[in-house]
Amino acid sequence: MITTMTDILINREKGVAIVTINRPEKRNSVTYKMWQEFADVFDNLSADKSVRAVMLTGAGDDFSVGADVSEFDEVRENHEKAKAYEYAVDKGCAAIMQCTKPVIAVQFGYTLGGGAHLAMSTDFRYAHSRSKFGIPAANLSIVYGVQATRKLLALVGLSEAKRILYSGEHFDAAHAEQVGFVDHVSEAPLEAAHQLARTLARKAPLTQSGAKYILNSTILREFDAAKADNLIDIAAASIDYEEGRAAFSEKRRPVFRGE
Repeated sequence: MITTMTDILINREKGVAIVTINRPEKRNSVTYKMWQEFADVFDNLSADKSVRAVMLTGAGDDFSVGADVSEFDEVRENHEKAKAYEYAVDKGCAAIMQCTKPVIAVQFGYTLGGGAHLAMSTDFRYAHSRSKFGIPAANLSIVYGVQATRKLLALVGLSEAKRILYSGEHFDAAHAEQVGFVDHVSEAPLEAAHQLARTLARKAPLTQSGAKYILNSTILREFDAAKADNLIDIAAASIDYEEGRAAFSEKRRPVFRGE
């Protein structure tokens, strides 16, 4: 089933949702309206029990070259509008990172700037061997946002994060994999990501969402011990925990429902 918005497509099939940034003629640059839509898209996927894993990719040759700079004179023309714009970016990317389902970015061509923030908000990044990456904030006199910078630091470490942000230079897929900016590089990242998504879709959703909250909130310095304890308690009292124990005893594959 395909759900169509103007510039974002959502295809649900056998428990896996594929979200596609759909502006290939603009190298999948992201408009202000799209940043706002990402929040709704991923909030809805979090609530959709038929979805067990999500893939995020771009139409055409690129993942995303980031924000649509051509609209900056209108949507970022002053301090107030710039703050509102950054809020929309962070809210959209936070919805990806906080999605209760595993999310895998599939990257072709260029992943730049705000496109990198989108990818870094996912759980895993699978890239084509000829992909290119970069955060060109230093070429525009923009300070990359706090949430995005923390994600970058968590992935690549302090020295590499400084090199990426200070220089604004592009780097290739081999270097991206070497420093931890992407997790997997191949000639067929879409197929590899599909395989991972199908594997994850069979596992316990409450385990995944609980682990995701604890790990991500720790990285972003937003950890709430009471919320973590509640997620642990919910899983321990769940039907899925009973199913997992029964399947182990019966030597069969468990069938989890997220309940």
